[in-house]
Amino acid sequence: MKRLGGAAMANDQMTRRMFAGAGLASAGLLVSSSARAAERAATALSTIGPFYPMIHPLDADADLTLIKGHQRRAVGRVIEVSGRVLDVHGNPIPRATLELWQANAAGRYDHPSDVSNAPLDPNFQGYASIRTDARGHWRIVTIKPGGYDSPIGHRTPHLHWDVRSAKTRTIAQLYFPEETTTNAADPLYQELGADAVTSVAARSTNDPNKYSWDIVLLG
Repeated sequence: MKRLGGAAMANDQMTRRMFAGAGLASAGLLVSSSARAAERAATALSTIGPFYPMIHPLDADADLTLIKGHQRRAVGRVIEVSGRVLDVHGNPIPRATLELWQANAAGRYDHPSDVSNAPLDPNFQGYASIRTDARGHWRIVTIKPGGYDSPIGHRTPHLHWDVRSAKTRTIAQLYFPEETTTNAADPLYQELGADAVTSVAARSTNDPNKYSWDIVLLG
């Protein structure tokens, strides 16, 4: 085997170090790209809308189907929606505050600005204020809202959310996966474009009345 002289040996060692450095740099780029790919898309922002409650009800717990002191539950299909509040890295956000408000089963809000002829439901809470637990989990029981006509066009069934952590705030709307036709025609849903996927809940294959939806906050 041919032996290298001192200078040639030094050059050979330098070349090896350069290749090794390039390999480590490439590995670093791969790790960085993987980390970016693993980041979750933040939940799409939406308008707060005209029907945010002017007066919060005394009963604002996680069960919107039954108001304390009432004997009857709200009219409509009872559904359960649960999920987590996360940051874009998938870390749970404990003690985040979630406010929810929505139309009743007839598509009517209990709000003075809603001039719809649809009936109000005196047994429907319509609003909730809850917090995530230590692992970022939350859960509500409510009525699936009806769609309704509005000045901007027909609104598909949806739930309004105002979600706050210690660092950030997101106002969003949740849409239902089975409402493909009315979702596609909804003007606010259309505005979300490709980000609309972050606003659609997943429906349980075992129970059609159960949905899951993770809310991902920036920051």
